[in-house]
Amino acid sequence: MEIYLVFVDAIQNSNKFWAAIVEDSNLTVQWGRVGYKAQTKVHPLGNHQRAVSKFNNLVAEKTMKGYRRSQSQIDSNCEVSEINRAIELLEIIRPCVEQRNFSVAYINALNQYLKIVPTPLGMQIELYRVYRSVEDVDYQMGLLNSLLATPAPIAVAVAVSHAPEATVETAVVSLKTISKNFWRHL
Repeated sequence: MEIYLVFVDAIQNSNKFWAAIVEDSNLTVQWGRVGYKAQTKVHPLGNHQRAVSKFNNLVAEKTMKGYRRSQSQIDSNCEVSEINRAIELLEIIRPCVEQRNFSVAYINALNQYLKIVPTPLGMQIELYRVYRSVEDVDYQMGLLNSLLATPAPIAVAVAVSHAPEATVETAVVSLKTISKNFWRHL
């Protein structure tokens, strides 16, 4: 039993995650800012049922605070509807970036996108600098579209983890450990 939750509010500079996993009689919880090293706490609870109960209580608590289910990694096993929704949100974001119009529509679309595709944005979210050009948006769209067109074993992964260094593997393009400069590296 495991879960990955995110809380995003670009206006309030919030871009954080909370994750938990039950293994035997232990509940392991990780939390922090997306793209940074996680804090971890292991709760030894004596038996599996207590661990599951604590897990459920903590998930309910986080959900009440506004956290949303997400995934630490988006790959071809992700629901197609989630990938399509992320692409739709980028289609809303693109003209805003092109016109440098960082209105409520842009902010709402950005917040929703970051809930689907948790992305490291640094310690201070600067709304007008998340995407500096339409090429940045187009690149993200290309990654997501490739997930829809690629068979599962050769998936292109769009992911976010908790370490700040970049990794690129042969069959996987990963945002898993890429700093905010990733958006500008093309």
